[in-house]
Amino acid sequence: MNDQKTFSDNQEIERSKVYITVEIIEYIPNSVVIKTILKKTTGNISVMSFDNGEGLMESTSPFDTFVQVIEGKAKIIIDEIPLTLNTGESVIIPAHKPNLIRPNGRFKMIMTVIKSGYE
Repeated sequence: MNDQKTFSDNQEIERSKVYITVEIIEYIPNSVVIKTILKKTTGNISVMSFDNGEGLMESTSPFDTFVQVIEGKAKIIIDEIPLTLNTGESVIIPAHKPNLIRPNGRFKMIMTVIKSGYE
């Protein structure tokens, strides 16, 4: 993660169009890529890809976050409790809990943040 690059596309994807979710985003060498699916004042949905050796630093959100693995495998540590998620599995990261995402190889996920209820 030393030379990590993050690419972010905040433009929402086109509505009323069918997508294969795992194909919305590609891998870029030595990078984390974030693509916005929907962005609203009440929350957002993003799809993310992580190249080999990449991950996210520990963070804490004031909002509940739903993480769904769409390709690969990752360890997600929530409030010091490690969970291993495989393709098709998901977890809700509770608001105000420190969390860390460590992929095991290339990895893609959908992240949904719901902002209502905690303001």
